[in-house]
Amino acid sequence: MRKFLLSTAMIMMMGGQAFAAPVIGEAAPEWTGIDSHGVQHSLSDFKGKTVVMEWTNNGCPYVRKHYDSGNMQALQKEATDKGIVWITVASSAEGKQGHLTPEETNDLMAKEGSNATARILDPEGTIGHAYEAKTTPHMYVINPDGVLVYNGAIDDDPSFKTDGIKTAKNYVKAAWKAVAAGDSIETAATQPYGCSVKY
Repeated sequence: MRKFLLSTAMIMMMGGQAFAAPVIGEAAPEWTGIDSHGVQHSLSDFKGKTVVMEWTNNGCPYVRKHYDSGNMQALQKEATDKGIVWITVASSAEGKQGHLTPEETNDLMAKEGSNATARILDPEGTIGHAYEAKTTPHMYVINPDGVLVYNGAIDDDPSFKTDGIKTAKNYVKAAWKAVAAGDSIETAATQPYGCSVKY
């Protein structure tokens, strides 16, 4: 049997479409999705702006940690106030934890006080697989040139408890600050923590 080495730059086939797996320092995978209000968005729409992508599942205790404490909403607001585009992605399949209808999603966003630019519904997992999103939350930062500059955890406190949020190092904020300053990113990749994405 012939053996093949699979690199992170491999091409994946999903739903008849080819996607290049995400690689730090290279162009982020292009995507197109529909948000909870029925509006279509594509990554290319946001060229010239920093983009944060956040994978979510409202039933995951690690997601609840950041939303129930208000940490995620505060981070979203801080980012969007600076002109950063914040895209939350829900890749839970129908019948799986975290899958919501558009109406349920909008109700949840209003209840939680979400400050995301948009929440993309990805029940077929197309965008999630293109980005190899593994956990909720799983975070990505894309610079204004469309280059992926961060991939991994939201911070360095891999617990579902809120105690460590204030003292944790927030990798996402550090990445967007470095982009804005034109500096290199000290930590460009980390191990994401949380619940598995419910594909």
